[in-house]
Amino acid sequence: MRSIVFFLLLSGMIAACEQAPKADKASATNAQTVGTATGHAYLADTATSVVEWIGTKPTGKHHGTLRLVGGAVYIKDTLITGGQLVINMHSLQDVDLRADTAMKNKLERELKSDAFFNVERYSTAVFEITAIKSYHPVVGEEVELKDATHLISGNLTLKGITENISFPARIQLNNDELVATANFNIDRTLWGINYRADKSLQDKLINSQVNIGFHVRAAR
Repeated sequence: MRSIVFFLLLSGMIAACEQAPKADKASATNAQTVGTATGHAYLADTATSVVEWIGTKPTGKHHGTLRLVGGAVYIKDTLITGGQLVINMHSLQDVDLRADTAMKNKLERELKSDAFFNVERYSTAVFEITAIKSYHPVVGEEVELKDATHLISGNLTLKGITENISFPARIQLNNDELVATANFNIDRTLWGINYRADKSLQDKLINSQVNIGFHVRAAR
């Protein structure tokens, strides 16, 4: 009887788990070859560029940011030929717990520890463009990111694991400045991002889908 009650309670908790924000789902494949980029380098503005993340669990969600440590996008004759963004994992911050400093610090320590991202060992994450093309949704295709202009594919390396992901993005090129925006969901477990190595019950109650938002500015 106790086992049945526990199972029912657990099932209810999982069913009630808050879902990842509605966004385009990034398709994932094995790592792809990175070609040689040509053209002018537009250097990422590390002061204004930001990567946002949202993780969900039965009791709610947490929203935070990561900062770039560097990167560049290469453009030749208005066409993007390649690029790389380097994310500083030590910069990980939670923003929804600002009013509760103790809980904010506890969450950040846990996420940075070897129980999750292990930032002492994996201090950076890297995204390298492997392909990019103009994006024109087919009739009937639903795209959450309105006014998406490009479909970007690139190798995302987290915790030493590389997977290639593809997602729509909105890219604007004005004079000598590039502004890129994207918002999509990815499965964290593809990069071995689990809560503790034993994939404990706590990990099962954390949604495997994580929402990622890129807001990148780069200038020539």
